[in-house]
Amino acid sequence: MQFHLPAALDPRILLRPRRRGIASVNAEVRDGIVPAGNDIAQTTDHPDEPAPGANYRTVALIIACAMFMENLDATVLATALPTMARDFGVRAPEMSIALTSYLLALAIFIPASGTMADRFGARPVFRAAIALFMLGSLACGLAPTLPLMVLARFVQGIGGAMMMPVGRLVLLRSVAKRDMVSAMSWLIMPALIGPIVGPPIGGFIVTYLDWRWIFWLNLPIGLAGIVLVGRFIADIREDVVHPFDLPGFLLSGVALGGLLSGFEMASRSGEGGLAAALIGGGALVGALYLRHAKRSAHPILDVSLMRVPSFSLSVIGGSLTRITQGAQPFLLPLMMQLGFGLSAAHSGLMTVGTAIGSFGMKGVARRILRRFGFRNSLVVMGLLGTAAYACCGLFRPGWPLPAVFAVMVISGFLMSFQFTAYNTIAYDEIGKERMSVATSFYSTFQQLMLSLGICIGATALHASMSWAGRTVPVFADFSAAFWAVTAISLLAVLVNIRFDAQAGAEMSGRR
Repeated sequence: MQFHLPAALDPRILLRPRRRGIASVNAEVRDGIVPAGNDIAQTTDHPDEPAPGANYRTVALIIACAMFMENLDATVLATALPTMARDFGVRAPEMSIALTSYLLALAIFIPASGTMADRFGARPVFRAAIALFMLGSLACGLAPTLPLMVLARFVQGIGGAMMMPVGRLVLLRSVAKRDMVSAMSWLIMPALIGPIVGPPIGGFIVTYLDWRWIFWLNLPIGLAGIVLVGRFIADIREDVVHPFDLPGFLLSGVALGGLLSGFEMASRSGEGGLAAALIGGGALVGALYLRHAKRSAHPILDVSLMRVPSFSLSVIGGSLTRITQGAQPFLLPLMMQLGFGLSAAHSGLMTVGTAIGSFGMKGVARRILRRFGFRNSLVVMGLLGTAAYACCGLFRPGWPLPAVFAVMVISGFLMSFQFTAYNTIAYDEIGKERMSVATSFYSTFQQLMLSLGICIGATALHASMSWAGRTVPVFADFSAAFWAVTAISLLAVLVNIRFDAQAGAEMSGRR
């Protein structure tokens, strides 16, 4: 059976001049590029958008699978650290450097992802990122010592840094605005599901297999991803490529590396001094970068994007909300194991409820946004989502486990909806020529806020324990931590109110 690539994803169409009339469409039909009867001719009213026949679900799922591999890997590894420490002959706290090295690579290379995609093409860079992630995974699985593991994790992080923003860039350049909400609802699920299903998968691998399988499982997934990217995703790139901002790359790498490493260490006992030094140093270098960015014609992280209303509001509101999302995978498993006395496997199964809620969201997000608009939906869902996560602070042994599971399902649905809306509305006013720098900027803040969520959740938990003189957390400590992070996400409602009432109307289909 002969395979036909969807017309809107055919590189021969995507690389042609966008503005074309009926005559050129007819010529494409004669040339065999567009099958006769294809509804591409209807796009002449919107010449800058891909054809409505674009199979955005296929594109979104291919990118989502790569991101799922990355998100799953991070959370599964956390479960296996004690076992890995025993095999390497080191203390468990020393294994934190394996997590930090990955975060450091993300911080350094995420800002460069947009420029790389513009210079070499989004498809080749995305495939290379998957291949590099696979290479790092193979090296991690074979690493005989901790130093080699740290080096392999850094290589993994370079691949991960390119996969996140470049994958989103591929989707943004391949999907029409009217399909963006549905596409983003498919894409956002890995970021929410990976941290939830990671603990039970990690517990199973460590218990019944070997921790090295955590990394080896990435190889067949990555290989399939490379094949699918080459077959279904067009090679879209910018005609004008700006010079690489090397000073900005170095400054942003040092600043973000310091901040991310500091946030990660702040969640650990006894490392407050080093964490404060890293965060302070990162903030100082960040100020130097802002000075550089104002003077540079094409900075690697373009802060002028924050003058675009929908983009800036999405960055700020989404950042506040992601603090809660970052803390949740850290706090919930601890509460289930230390508070309810569940095993690691059973606590992981309970947290799957959040993933189920995320799946349920993707079928209704576009209908809700079309009916109520982005602003109203974000305000209401922000209030409900914050309340749902605050309910987690009320969990006690007297709660039936089905009721706990139901709260997690609702929380996952509401949080997933918010991220779908934020990730979509951010690009409503961004032109195609600035799409690559916008995705790099947005992905950088996304990673920073998720790490900050872990830091704030852990800090609130430790503060509550210290104030009460406890060494082991109890339900009251978990309540304080949950309510601390949800109080921050509640501030996002004040940001959401500032969206224009008609913001994203073309994306949602709202009249």
